[in-house]
Amino acid sequence: MELNLNGKRALVTGASLGLGEAIAKLLAAEGATVIVHGRNESRTNKVADSIRDTGGTAVVALGDLATDPGADSVAEVALADGPVDILINNAGFYRHLSWTDATPDEWALTYNTNVVSGVRMIQRLVPQMRERNWGRVITIGGGLALQPMNTHPQYNATLAARHNLAVSLARELSGTRVTSNVVSPGAILVDATKELVSSIGPSRGWGETWEEIEPNAVNSLIPNDLGRFGKPDEIAGAVAYLCSDYAEYVSGATIRVDGGFIKGAF
Repeated sequence: MELNLNGKRALVTGASLGLGEAIAKLLAAEGATVIVHGRNESRTNKVADSIRDTGGTAVVALGDLATDPGADSVAEVALADGPVDILINNAGFYRHLSWTDATPDEWALTYNTNVVSGVRMIQRLVPQMRERNWGRVITIGGGLALQPMNTHPQYNATLAARHNLAVSLARELSGTRVTSNVVSPGAILVDATKELVSSIGPSRGWGETWEEIEPNAVNSLIPNDLGRFGKPDEIAGAVAYLCSDYAEYVSGATIRVDGGFIKGAF
């Protein structure tokens, strides 16, 4: 399937590892010029170099999107060689905290990093998409927006906000060829997920080795129709579709890529 991304410029935030890395590499493989964003210079350069080594085109943009100056720096680099056609708001973080440990300051920090950072990039890049009457904004959300856990409540709430702002933006862009959608992953087996599950697995009786822990963790935390964790490339594939001409008629939508973890007809 030809996604017609040749000549498009895509900024992927939080692209130095995990889901962002997988998304950046797939968009580059489909012909897009990818602006690889990160805060860690060596990790971000490594992703960009990997894209170039396989024949793709990549630019590195470093900056902390939780600050206005950081967002300004990233936008400046992203726009230096032409307009940005595609914005993937992926950057974010969480700490595995209880309600007792998640202080108000932690809530504020998580909201700024996970929600306001995306708003900063939308406000810097989407007006130009509107002027050109073409663009794609894709927000990476998550199933915890709809079915939150009792733990890390500050993170669960930011996912709900990300879903909400993406739909609001779609309404704002009504009548244009700029779309705003959400890709909502289930539990994806990136390094951070494996580290978290491995750390809590023994105390929960899931086993001692990863081979023992993984199936028990899936059954306990994310029971789904496929019985496994998701893969970063599966998220990247959904993002690439939404970037393409095939998704011209998709706006304000959520594509769940969670193995059937969220059960619902709507």
